[in-house]
Amino acid sequence: MSETPDQAATRRRWISLAELVAVSGLIIGALTLWMNWSDKRHSAAEKAAERVAATAAEARFSLQASLTRDGSEVELVDPRHDLLETTITFPSRLKVAPKSPATARIEKDWFADAVLQAMDGGADSREGRLPVLVTASYRSGNKMRSGSAIVEIVWRTRGNLLRGRSLSLEAARVRELRGTAKAVDRLWADELKRQSERA
Repeated sequence: MSETPDQAATRRRWISLAELVAVSGLIIGALTLWMNWSDKRHSAAEKAAERVAATAAEARFSLQASLTRDGSEVELVDPRHDLLETTITFPSRLKVAPKSPATARIEKDWFADAVLQAMDGGADSREGRLPVLVTASYRSGNKMRSGSAIVEIVWRTRGNLLRGRSLSLEAARVRELRGTAKAVDRLWADELKRQSERA
């Protein structure tokens, strides 16, 4: 039995519709595959960025400074790392040699006489700030790193009946990270100027 022209046209139309459905299915499948791949790639990129950020945060130097209970020294710690070697650099005008203590600290006896001498000629009772540069090396993962910070030590002088003046430590704080010896000298010059204006 032969097809009529109308039946042949209808059959061709159904074949075209079936082909359209098949092609649409392929396109939808390809889009779904591409979207899944894109989401996975985006998720992998986000995880990689998070790992890089976490590694950078872990490696970052994060110094903290605080007074000991008896107020005789400043303790230096980095909560994320053990400080392996530290060097304490004082303002050059104080003529105090840099110190490299075995444990991270700043002792009052290292600079007290020099600060008292710098404050000669003024009132016995004063309060001021001494900037010092702390440079430390530490290990982060398998790498050795180093960091620096300016620590500000708040001191107070008092007059004594028999032995001139004495100096006590009142507070210690990290003023800024990534400091330099030049910045310490500039801050100390500003402090000396402030003290002379008060005298």
